Amino acid sequence: MTGTVSCFHCGTAIDGTTHHALQIDGKPVTLCSPACVEVATRIRDKGLTGFYRFRTGASAPAGNDTAPGRWASYDREALQREFVSSHGDGSREAQLLLQGVRCAACSWLIERAMTAVPGVREIAVDPLTTRTRLRWDPGITRLGALLERIAALGYDPYPYTEDEAGRAAILERRAALPRLIVAGLGMSETMGYAVALYAGALHDADPAIHQFLRLISLLVATPVVFYAGAPFFSGAVRGLRLGRPGMDVPVGLAVAAAYIASVWNTFKGSGAVYFDSAVMFVFFLSCARFLEMSGRHRALSLTGALARHLPRVATRLRAGRPEIVGVVELEPGDLVLVPPGQSIPVDGRLDSTSARVDESLLTGESRPVAKAAGDPVVAGSINLLGAATVCVERVGAMTVLAQISRLIAVAREERPRLVEITDRVAVWFVSGVLLLAAAAGAAWWLIDPSRAFDIVLAVLVVTCPCALALATPAAFTVGMSALARQGVLLRRAGALEMLSRVSNMVFDKTGTLTEHSAGIHRIEALVDQDPGRLLELAALLESRSEHPLARAFPPPATTVPVTDIVAVPGQGLAGCVDGERLRIGTRAFVLGLAGASAADNSPGSAAQSVYLGCESQLMARFEIAERVRTEAPAVLAALADAGIAPAIASGDQAGPVRAAAAQLGITTWHAGLSPAGKLELVRKLQQQGHTVAMVGDGINDSPVLAGADVSIAIGTGTSLAQHAADCILMGPGLVALPAAVAHSRRTMHVVRQNLGWAVAYNLVAVPLAITGVLAPWLAALGMSASSLLVTFNALRLGRIRQAGIETQPRHALNRGAALP
Repeated sequence: MTGTVSCFHCGTAIDGTTHHALQIDGKPVTLCSPACVEVATRIRDKGLTGFYRFRTGASAPAGNDTAPGRWASYDREALQREFVSSHGDGSREAQLLLQGVRCAACSWLIERAMTAVPGVREIAVDPLTTRTRLRWDPGITRLGALLERIAALGYDPYPYTEDEAGRAAILERRAALPRLIVAGLGMSETMGYAVALYAGALHDADPAIHQFLRLISLLVATPVVFYAGAPFFSGAVRGLRLGRPGMDVPVGLAVAAAYIASVWNTFKGSGAVYFDSAVMFVFFLSCARFLEMSGRHRALSLTGALARHLPRVATRLRAGRPEIVGVVELEPGDLVLVPPGQSIPVDGRLDSTSARVDESLLTGESRPVAKAAGDPVVAGSINLLGAATVCVERVGAMTVLAQISRLIAVAREERPRLVEITDRVAVWFVSGVLLLAAAAGAAWWLIDPSRAFDIVLAVLVVTCPCALALATPAAFTVGMSALARQGVLLRRAGALEMLSRVSNMVFDKTGTLTEHSAGIHRIEALVDQDPGRLLELAALLESRSEHPLARAFPPPATTVPVTDIVAVPGQGLAGCVDGERLRIGTRAFVLGLAGASAADNSPGSAAQSVYLGCESQLMARFEIAERVRTEAPAVLAALADAGIAPAIASGDQAGPVRAAAAQLGITTWHAGLSPAGKLELVRKLQQQGHTVAMVGDGINDSPVLAGADVSIAIGTGTSLAQHAADCILMGPGLVALPAAVAHSRRTMHVVRQNLGWAVAYNLVAVPLAITGVLAPWLAALGMSASSLLVTFNALRLGRIRQAGIETQPRHALNRGAALP
C-alpha cells in the first residue's frame, strides 16, 4: 500500500507504512492505531457494525485517555457530589457531557454498548447537546469503570455542571456567529453583483462584463454555500439517513440546486444564475436560526442563572478556626460560616441562635424569613444580617436546587403530545413539499420551461415547515421556563397542555387548603394517665410521620426509641414506643376495627380529632385547631372566575371539612374518604366528561394525584406526593396556582396562534409560489419571517401575568422540601 489513506474508524490520515488491518462486515478496512483496532473490534464483536453505516462523520480517535487511574478518581464521593444523585432504590444517576458525539449514530452506539454492561440501568445520550444521563447500580459496578468503558468507545466523558452547560451555549453561539457574518457579507456583495447583472441585461452590456460578474458572484457565493450553509446540508443528510426528512431537506435541495445550476450556467456562458438566491436562502435562514438559538438559550437559562448564585468556596469551621475550602469538599455535619450578604452554599440547619434570610430566589417570597436555631436553610438563600453558622446536611447534587434543576431538565426532555403530533405532521409535510415542487416544476416545464427552475426553487423554500415545526415546542419551552420562575415546577411537559383544559379542581383539605396546624387545642385523657405523658407518647410517634397534622405536635422531649413504624395512608401510624405497641390516627384505626366506620364521636366539631391508643383501648383524644390558609379564599375566587369548579376530598371527619368548606364558600365537599375513595371521586368526575386537577400534599394523596388528569402537589408536602404529581407549587401556599392556570391557557393560546399562522402562511404562500408571483429570494424572506414570527410570539410568554393574587414578580423555585 502506498500514499495516504484515512483511518476507517476516526478518519485520521495515515501513511502507507503505518497501519493496522481488520475485517468489518466481510470487508478489509485500515485503522490508524491499536486503540482504534480495539474499539472497532468491540463494535464488530458486539454486532454493532450498523454504527458505521449510519454515522454522518468520522468518530473521535480512540484511546484519547483510557488510563484506569484517571477514571477511578471519579469513584470518590467528594468528586461525585456535583453531578451524581441518588435514587430511592439505591441506584445512582450521573449527568455527563460526552466529547466526540457527532450524530445520532454515535448516540445509538453508546446506548447499545453501555446498556449491555452489567449494572447499567439506563443511559440516554442527546446527540445535539451531548448531554448524557447514566443510571447504574453501585452495588454491581463503579462509576469509574463505566466512564472508562465510554472512553474506550472513543468518547471522553466529563461531569455535567452548569458551568459546562454555559460553555456549551457559548461554543454554539461562537460556531453560529461566524457563519452568519459570512452569509451576511456574501449576500450584500452578491446582491450588488446581481443588480449589476440585471441592469446590464436591460442595457445590452458587454458579454465579457456579464461573465466577469458571474465569476465574481461564484467566488463570493461558494464560501457562503459550503461554510455558512453547511449545517443545512448536514441536517438534510442526517434526516434522510435516519428516514425522517426534516426542514433541512427542502432548504438543502433549494440551495444546492440554485448553486449547481448557477455554476453550470456560468461555465456554459449562458442561462440565468441564482447565486443571489442561494446566498439569500442561507443568510435569511441562518439569521432566523441564530435568533431562535438566542431565544432558546434565554428560555433555558433558568437553572444556570440559579446555579450562578451559589458560591464555589465556603468558610468551614474546624475547632472554631475558619478555613476556606471548596464547596465540594464539605461533608454532612460540617459547620459553615456564612457572612452577611452572601449566599448559603449548602442545604442544612441553622446552628446560630437566629438569622434572617432572603429566599426569594427559591420561593418567590420577597420578604425576609426569620430563622431560629435548628430551622432548615437551603442553598441559594442569602444571609441578610450578621454572620450565621450552618450545619451541613446536603451538598452538590443532593441539594434542593440541584434536584429542581434535574426535574426541569427531565421535563424539558419529555415531548408533549401536541409537539409529537406537529413533528409527525412536519415529516409528512416535507415529503409533500418535495412532491409538490416536482409537480410544479413538471407543470411549468410544459407551460414555460424558462420559468420552471425558478418556480421549483420558490416552492421548495416558501413551504419549508420551519414555522410549523417551531410553533409548538417554542411556546412550550418558554411557557415552562416562565412558570418555573414563578414557582410552578412542571415535572411532565404534557401537564402544561392538560392544565389549560381543567374544568374541575379537587383539593385535599389538611395542609392544602388549611395551614399545617395551629397546634393542639385540647387534650382529653381517656385513661388514668397524666396528659403530659400522653402528649409525649403521641409526639414520639408523630415525629416519624410526614402527615401535615404531625406538625401540630411538639418535638418529643425524650429520646425513647421508636421502632416498627408502619404508616397506613388515610388512617394513621403504628409503632413501638419503648417496647409498647401504640397507634395514633383515626378512632377506627386506633381501635383496630377492620372495616368499621372511621367517624368520630363528635362529628360536628370543627376541630380535627386525633386518637392515641394501645392495642386494647383508646388512651387520649387530641383536638387540633386548623385555620384556612390566608390566600385560599382569593385563590378559589380567581379559579371560579376562570370557570373552574372547586371541591374538597378529605379523609378527615365531617366536622372540620364542613367548617373549612363553609369558610371558603365551597359547596361540594366529601369527608372520611380513603385514598381509594378519593380516586373513585375523581374517576366519576372524569366519566362525566370533566378534566380534573387534584391538589394535595400528603402520602394518602399520591394515588389520586396519579389518577387525575393533571396533579398538583404543594412544595412543602411529602416527597411521595411530589413523585406522583405533574406540577409542584414550590412557593408558600397556593398563591401561584391561579397564575399557573392562566399562564397555561395563555401558552396554549399562543400555540394555537402559531399553528394558525403557520397554516395560513402556507395556504397563502404556496399558491403564490406555484403561480410564479413569488421570486425565490422573496420566498426565502417570507419563510424566514414566518419562523421569526412564531419564535418571537412564543417569547412573549416569558412575561407572567398575575391572576389577581399578588402583583410582586416572583423568581421562584423551592422552599426547602425534599424533592424526588
